[in-house]
Amino acid sequence: MAISASEISARIVEAVMAQKLAPGSRLGEQQLAMLFDCSRTIVREALTRLAARGIVTVSARRGWFVIEPSQDEAREAFEARRVIELGLIRSAGSTGKIDKAALRQLKAHLQREKTALKENDVGNRSFLLGDFHVCLAECLGNTLLADTLRDFTARTTLIAMLYQSSHDAVQSCEDHVQIVAALERGDHAAAEALMAAHIGTVQSALRVQAPTDPLAQLRDALAPLQNTSAKPKRRKAAPSPDDTDSTTYLGALL
Repeated sequence: MAISASEISARIVEAVMAQKLAPGSRLGEQQLAMLFDCSRTIVREALTRLAARGIVTVSARRGWFVIEPSQDEAREAFEARRVIELGLIRSAGSTGKIDKAALRQLKAHLQREKTALKENDVGNRSFLLGDFHVCLAECLGNTLLADTLRDFTARTTLIAMLYQSSHDAVQSCEDHVQIVAALERGDHAAAEALMAAHIGTVQSALRVQAPTDPLAQLRDALAPLQNTSAKPKRRKAAPSPDDTDSTTYLGALL
């Protein structure tokens, strides 16, 4: 059965969330078409969809690439996640406790996270830690926002890779456990507070530098070298042995 553009785009997003595709990775149409055994038209459709979702970008001369989020885009992505996820939990609180089937699904996801941590499967671990938020949105009954969260989670994964996040995966998993526990006992206010703290911790772990002088590197490179600003003095020629005695000549050389 031929692969669809939706399936190709889903595979690319999964690879991003598993940290297998780094920011700036090139996605060649021909290579992808060979890999998925499909036409370049299907690949181009998949990449176009991902571009609309903010996961890849295209250059007319260079081709398709995984995005490299700027510091402003990093801040905006985390703000968007915060608004969506806290809003979902708050909205769920107005309808009462989360149902048992959804809780089972969340707990099964947590178990997969713990297994990936024990097995030191970095790719699977990274994907599951990000996908928890998508799973939570689905379990809270909003599949539309779950799709949106998947894209934002992929972006924040790229941000973490680009800015070398030092966030501990074990701590992230434990945060997820506490959030689910709060939802299970019907304490949505605590779940919301825990989620806000969790997103804040992940964001604060990024080593995002404060804005600097954009000309600093060029200014340093073009600064005059020491002792070169003044015109060098011309050294006098040593006297010839014919012009002076041997003692004077040796003194000039020394």
